[in-house]
Amino acid sequence: MREKKHPKFVRPNYGRIKKVKSGWRRARGIDSKQRIRLRYAGAVPRVGYRNTRAARGLHPMGAAEVLVNNVDEVRKISGKAARIAAGVGAKKAAAIRKAAQELEIKVLN
Repeated sequence: MREKKHPKFVRPNYGRIKKVKSGWRRARGIDSKQRIRLRYAGAVPRVGYRNTRAARGLHPMGAAEVLVNNVDEVRKISGKAARIAAGVGAKKAAAIRKAAQELEIKVLN
């Protein structure tokens, strides 16, 4: 399932003021043009930009990702994508990658 396209949501005055970063922050100023939704001020995230139900929570490659902690969990998953948990060490992570390669499961990290 493909995701719907939506505009890039940027902060108010991004591109005008050098120190303003692009990461979204809600406009709260009393005179903010973006807060009152003037078109030239940029898009504001709203419920209408939400993805289709089938596409929500999926990795951009289109598969649902599963968090795995060991090799047994890799063998149990039915999806095409796995993510190794942060607490897994290098030796166990290498074993998980090897098992995933045999089962043709993509490891995302």
